[in-house]
Amino acid sequence: MARRISRGLIAAATATVATLTLAGPVSAQSAGTAPAGPALPQGRIFMVNPVQSSGDQSLTDGKDGNAAVPASAYTLAALRNLDASGTLSGKWAAVRSETGAPARLADVGAYSRKDDQFEQVMAYFWVNEAQEYLQSLGFGSELPGANDRAQPVRINQWGADNSFFSDTKAEIRFGKGGVDDAEDAEVIVHEYGHAVHNAQVPGFGTSPESGAIGEAFGDFLAVSVGAYADDTYGWPRKTDLACVADWDSVEYSAAPHCLRRVDGNKVYADRVGEVHADGEIWSRALFDIRQALGARTAGRIIVNAQFGFRPDTSFQDAALTTVATAQRMYGADAAAAVRAAFRARQIPGV
Repeated sequence: MARRISRGLIAAATATVATLTLAGPVSAQSAGTAPAGPALPQGRIFMVNPVQSSGDQSLTDGKDGNAAVPASAYTLAALRNLDASGTLSGKWAAVRSETGAPARLADVGAYSRKDDQFEQVMAYFWVNEAQEYLQSLGFGSELPGANDRAQPVRINQWGADNSFFSDTKAEIRFGKGGVDDAEDAEVIVHEYGHAVHNAQVPGFGTSPESGAIGEAFGDFLAVSVGAYADDTYGWPRKTDLACVADWDSVEYSAAPHCLRRVDGNKVYADRVGEVHADGEIWSRALFDIRQALGARTAGRIIVNAQFGFRPDTSFQDAALTTVATAQRMYGADAAAAVRAAFRARQIPGV
């Protein structure tokens, strides 16, 4: 069953867009897992998203207009791991578009948000970045690989403001409307989180609680990869780390804009049977683990534990598996910190 990211009603953009020629992008060479060499195409991307990098909560979509976003929100970054096809296809991502011509590698440093191809470049960079983040945690080397394959991605698939991972094709699809979904790195990485879960446990998310865990992990991975990129490349982060998709949500949330947060106060008794809402219980526990143990240790425990989940796992069973994983990997103190995070959410039996 396809799992979708629900964002509610999208208000029509009302900003008047003036004609603007964008200044050249801020130069920021990527310095991630694979060093950027002179032969690597430099793609123009957002530094996570324009609201996060600028701190400006007044930004609106402006009907995809360039004038809606400051030129300082863009940067240049190496598009790593491309194959020899001449397209945005590589070791960890394969991007296709159904609403615009394929991006030309010769032009990836010049596209802006008014171009359909900009979203293709964003999707390639951020899917690759998410996999490189997981590999930086040891997945695919000392730990089992976590979706370490070429992830198929389609842009603007349905012409609707909805994005989702389809487990029938193991494919991610990004929609448009309001802020087009692939303009926000945290939306891209959230959906990649579903692909990771499905690769670890095929068919993951067949019960209400496992579905909520999937949504929560997508949010947690989104903020984790965004923070990792900010730290790696020295990008500014001027909004709250716990806020997910600050840019995508400008058209349907009040300022400060967030799709969801990972630091809410929901507990197990607050479940309502809707996976995105109930996921905020689990994501807060994951965020607390991160705060207690640090980003790297928490990420290693959380992702590694997921190999032991069932497709229909419950909050209780998943929590106990995560505690046991922390004990096995890092000992009693780490296990105690993980257990405390789940107990704070009042998950029974933990």
